[in-house]
Amino acid sequence: MSELFSPIRFRGVTLANRVAVSPMCEYSYEDGFSNDWQLVHLGSRAVGGAGLVMTEATAVLPEGRITPGDVGIWKDEHIAPLKRVVDFVHAQGARAGVQIAHSGRKGSMDLPWKGERLVPPSEGGWENVMAPSAIPFRDDHAMPQALDEAGIARVVRAFADAAVRAKKAGFDVVEIHSAHGYLLHEFLSPLSNQRTDKYGGSFENRTRLLLEVVDAVRGVLAEDAPLFVRISATDWAEGGWDIDETVQVAKLLKEHGVDLVDTSSGGNIATQKIAIGPGYQVPFAERIRREAGIATGAVGMITEAKQAEAIIAEGKADIVLLAREMLRDPYWAVHAAKELGVTMTWVPQYLRAAPSGSGMRGKI
Repeated sequence: MSELFSPIRFRGVTLANRVAVSPMCEYSYEDGFSNDWQLVHLGSRAVGGAGLVMTEATAVLPEGRITPGDVGIWKDEHIAPLKRVVDFVHAQGARAGVQIAHSGRKGSMDLPWKGERLVPPSEGGWENVMAPSAIPFRDDHAMPQALDEAGIARVVRAFADAAVRAKKAGFDVVEIHSAHGYLLHEFLSPLSNQRTDKYGGSFENRTRLLLEVVDAVRGVLAEDAPLFVRISATDWAEGGWDIDETVQVAKLLKEHGVDLVDTSSGGNIATQKIAIGPGYQVPFAERIRREAGIATGAVGMITEAKQAEAIIAEGKADIVLLAREMLRDPYWAVHAAKELGVTMTWVPQYLRAAPSGSGMRGKI
């Protein structure tokens, strides 16, 4: 029996398998509105058999976008087009998750395929790029404004309001983005947070905003609604946020009602030095799961069925989240199931293409 293709339950939500589509920014939207691109992008991966399909980083404020092309959830008008995507994902038997996010000091940038360039307000960018401290990510990024306490309170409310909208759109899972050098991660790391008030300095102070956001979001979600947090386990830089602090905060996240830590790394420091290789971030997920006693998701160069199976079977994580491999193969879950000898019910429209002996149910 495959552990990868066994169901898993988080509060009132059961995933049919442990394969999840990781959040992947598509930068293909106007004024934050979901559109046909997101429907096809996420819908095809739901057709492909993933148990959980996550949206990309979905901005809780217009200035919380990375680029002017980001999808958003900062106003009620965003609900209906997002619900269209959720309904299609559900129709394929998958669960839908939304990652709510604020870009912090990495905001107002151009689309990646247009090059790393700060977008001025005259071209659709914005001046109010915010951060814990007035320290730019890099010379070609904005000089951010340090958030005051009123601005911090506005961010916390925005995350909570976004979670309410996510609930109205029908999402099964809400994930708070606190990784990859975006706002909440910036507060965690002493390399980007040099505040001297209650939001800076000590571990307790640097984690304060994340926990306030978690409490605000948990407070508006139903008791049976799962809450995930994506975190960068290390800055990959001397003097930065590290795995020891990540284990500590994971324990706190569990106490505050978080159900899973989606474990990534890096993104906060331009000079980071990452030791990349297959499954290079899995040990972080394994340690957090073991020492903090909370479910984890493993990400990072997970490409092979047997590799993913081993991660789950060996207790290194509870789910795997695939990004680039899902771009290469939207039907990765179906193909992995075949390789692992699992019978999977696939959409009837595609059954005629199933190879002999694939184990897919239905007439061909």
